[in-house]
Amino acid sequence: MKKVILSAVFFSAFLAKAQNSPANEFKYLEYDIQKIQSLYKSNKTSVKEVVEAYLKRINDIDKNGVQLNSIITINPDALKIADSLDHLDPKLKDKPLFGILVLLKDNIDTHDKMPNTAGSLALKNSFPLQDSYLAKKLREAGAVIIGKTNLSEWANFRGMKSTSGWSGLGGLTKNPYILDRNTCGSSAGSGAAISANLGIIAIGTETNGSIVCPSSLNGVVGLKPTVGLISRKGIIPISSTQDTPGPMARTVKDIAISLGTIVGEDKNDIKTVGSSQFLHKDYTKFLTLNGLKGKRFGYIKGITNGASKKVDELFLKTLQNLKDQGAIIVEIEKELISEEVQQKSFELMVAEYKDGLNDYFQSLGKNAPIKNIDELIAFNKNNKEELQYFGQEFLILSAKGDGTKDKNYANAVKVAKEGSQDNGIDFAMKKYTLDAIIAPTTTEAWKTDLKNGDHYSYGSADAAAIAGYPSITLPMGYVDELPVGISFFAEKWQEGKLITMAYTFEQSNPQRKVPQFLK
Repeated sequence: MKKVILSAVFFSAFLAKAQNSPANEFKYLEYDIQKIQSLYKSNKTSVKEVVEAYLKRINDIDKNGVQLNSIITINPDALKIADSLDHLDPKLKDKPLFGILVLLKDNIDTHDKMPNTAGSLALKNSFPLQDSYLAKKLREAGAVIIGKTNLSEWANFRGMKSTSGWSGLGGLTKNPYILDRNTCGSSAGSGAAISANLGIIAIGTETNGSIVCPSSLNGVVGLKPTVGLISRKGIIPISSTQDTPGPMARTVKDIAISLGTIVGEDKNDIKTVGSSQFLHKDYTKFLTLNGLKGKRFGYIKGITNGASKKVDELFLKTLQNLKDQGAIIVEIEKELISEEVQQKSFELMVAEYKDGLNDYFQSLGKNAPIKNIDELIAFNKNNKEELQYFGQEFLILSAKGDGTKDKNYANAVKVAKEGSQDNGIDFAMKKYTLDAIIAPTTTEAWKTDLKNGDHYSYGSADAAAIAGYPSITLPMGYVDELPVGISFFAEKWQEGKLITMAYTFEQSNPQRKVPQFLK
């Protein structure tokens, strides 16, 4: 108990220091869903006043000032939506996300005055014909979709030597802790914006690492759910096997609240069909403090394999912290997945990419600015801004293939699934009798290098991403003022269990620091 109190005192002192920073003189700094809604219920503020305050902060921090560049589009109707919520009958205000400001990654369809672009100049004026399933669920829950966040263009699956956080349309998103450091991707803007208090929650998407990596590098909590828990309908795709949206927030509690509002079966996404028996409409029931004591956590021997000595040291300290709180730590002798499994995952992504993109472009109707993957490649070739830093090798490779009709596609899916599930996470969980597998999410953020691309040296996302299994990351500590996350992995549909573990860890070892926008 003493350690918990000391950690909380440290956190409060740091927050007080951050509030004295000119960049963090914000009325709602670090407010969560519950705190914002308590102001509404006590009539101390209105949704319109909150939206106005956040719009001003976005202007001061993202567009001017430090120019974080995390938000690609502001919803021009945000104030109008807020005003309409304020005038609702009080009985209709009792919704889990009432008046909560949500930022969507700019590969998620909204049927309003905001385009959905994937960060590409080719889709600059692409307006979807309907809300994505996800956007519809958020609106039903009372949320205000205040804007769209920048991303690594085409969710970081356009070409080799890419720079995470950069898109042709949105430019480069900066890391709010140290501005010349990378945000990781592809949900770069979502991570940076939530860390910088430009919204209350964000929705990112992940194929392999695109929620957990930017969450780690930007010092926030990110949940990559089981593939099939949340519909992908209306989301610009990479892989029908691995793609999933997921919430990003500053606290585990906000993750739990928001997750319950967006899960559900959708007949337009076959992966979600039959998921009702595994999902929960309210994940806050998992916010209990029994996630560590007596639990068996496995970690892979060698940790980051020498990628970062400082991260290894931080993780070993964290293991001791877990032991002190009654956890049992078990060393796993080998990696969860092989290089062959990783290669097959890449092959299935390339195959599914072509079919997925072509289907998405068709969903935009006769006025779609791009009709197919070949037109997209041609557009990029004729646009110097798009190819000024890196190419489009993955698009070309995908376009040349036969998509999911490729003779090797079915085998790639089979090998990837068996290697990551049966012989990967499931095998390790059973062999070592584990409650979860833990690992550093990433190393600390590297310096952004537009010329040579990302200097990415370690990440633990592969196994859960390829398996389609859930993982959650939250701040574990800091290396040279830069946040580093810890990830918890488990079997399919075990989001509730992971939320309990993460919440217990967060409450007993609070590590979230308000970023200082250091130069």
